[in-house]
Amino acid sequence: MLSGVRTPEGGGPLRTDESEEAAGYMETTSRVGAQAPAADGTAQAVPSARRTVDGYLLAPFPWYGLDEAFTGQRWLMQVGATADGSVEHGSIGHGDEPSVRAEGSLGNSDKERFAVVVTVAANPVRRSADGTGVLEATSVSSAAWLAGVGLLSYTWPGQMDHSLRDNWLDQQTETAWVLADDLDGADWSSLSLPVDGVPTPFHYRESEYGWVLAGSTKESVHLGAYGRGMSAYGLGFSVIKDIAAYA
Repeated sequence: MLSGVRTPEGGGPLRTDESEEAAGYMETTSRVGAQAPAADGTAQAVPSARRTVDGYLLAPFPWYGLDEAFTGQRWLMQVGATADGSVEHGSIGHGDEPSVRAEGSLGNSDKERFAVVVTVAANPVRRSADGTGVLEATSVSSAAWLAGVGLLSYTWPGQMDHSLRDNWLDQQTETAWVLADDLDGADWSSLSLPVDGVPTPFHYRESEYGWVLAGSTKESVHLGAYGRGMSAYGLGFSVIKDIAAYA
């Protein structure tokens, strides 16, 4: 296994530097064609105009979003790539672009309605680009972990000082990792949602911060999703026919 990379048992998400996790960088080793929220926990979501579609176009797999039943705003987020530039996962937002929500606050952010869909390439165990290590296989756990950390990126205990806030996020990120490693555990329930019109099983859980779900498709990708203010029970997913249109 590569130095500094941790995965749940059974082939799960690649785990990078803790400071990147704290900033909500849903990525493997680098970001391509997009930017993520600032690490100080006070920034708003990155404006759509500052994101580009370039990284998404490099992916060798199809991107997923909510299906045509959703008629609201859609926006690019960020993609994750390996050291050699191979895109492995990325996110598409739907609804209100979320701002960082302080834990326990009842501000405007509680009125936000959004859902983010995470697409993860279904990759087997493979050698790293430089041949010095092994990258773990991706799985539904990969999608669950990325979705869990993604939700945390918009939930910060804003009244804490910086050192305590970092400790809080470290603990919550570790919890998301443990939960993703036990999709058959009591913290998850089963939910069937349409993917390209076909009923598909998902693992689903709720928390005080929002909801997270994860499953797989027949298109060699795993799907994760997270959201707040928008019920997961009425969602459906489909392949994005033209990702360039999001630019």
